[in-house]
Amino acid sequence: MILYPAIDLKDGDCVRVLHGDLATATVFNTSPADQARAWADGGFHWIHVVDLNGAVSGKAVNHAAVEAILSAVSIPVQLGGGIRSLADVERWIEAGVSRVILGTLAVREPDVVKAAAKAWPEQIAVSVDVRKGKVAVQGWTEDSDLDAVTVAKRFEDAGVGALIITDIDRDGTTMGFNVEAFGAVADAVAIPVIAAGGLATIQDIVRLKAWKGARIAGAVLGRALYNGAITPAEALKVAA
Repeated sequence: MILYPAIDLKDGDCVRVLHGDLATATVFNTSPADQARAWADGGFHWIHVVDLNGAVSGKAVNHAAVEAILSAVSIPVQLGGGIRSLADVERWIEAGVSRVILGTLAVREPDVVKAAAKAWPEQIAVSVDVRKGKVAVQGWTEDSDLDAVTVAKRFEDAGVGALIITDIDRDGTTMGFNVEAFGAVADAVAIPVIAAGGLATIQDIVRLKAWKGARIAGAVLGRALYNGAITPAEALKVAA
């Protein structure tokens, strides 16, 4: 299982928020590049970066911070937030992003996502952000009438590298993973599923690995990692 330490960017800082609400942001590091180096030095093999301002505004806002992260580490970076066109995808891949995350487009313009996945095989991830059973878009500020499995199935056989399933109701809360919700999507499609939202302790990773259905490919680590509830070493040991 691959673990993805998160760097959420707001106004140039590395923050954590509650339920995606930017007004709740807690700054953990004013240098995202330093934070990226810390995660790389901690032994992680990927970094998960989200431009929170960009997700809401629909265009890149924290591009300087993202570029600093890309310059600071040699491990692959996946990036989401405010990426709304093929031109946006191309710019970030040319800048050195290993995997581009598309969420709002997956609901509103799935054909664009499929075109991106065809142009850059395995370098596109679909973000499926779920609140009270329905997929949210536009930086989680708007709800759709679609459920996670419906959106996920749109991209079966499209060449998408991963599905990032985020439980908005638990995001930033350290309430524990809703393993059943992640497992239901993993069982429904062949695309690798990455779980996000609510990680509290090492036991959440253990429970993900123990899911009896399709293997869950990865997990995003956020507040529990930042507040010291889990350490990189113990998380990586369990995931391996």
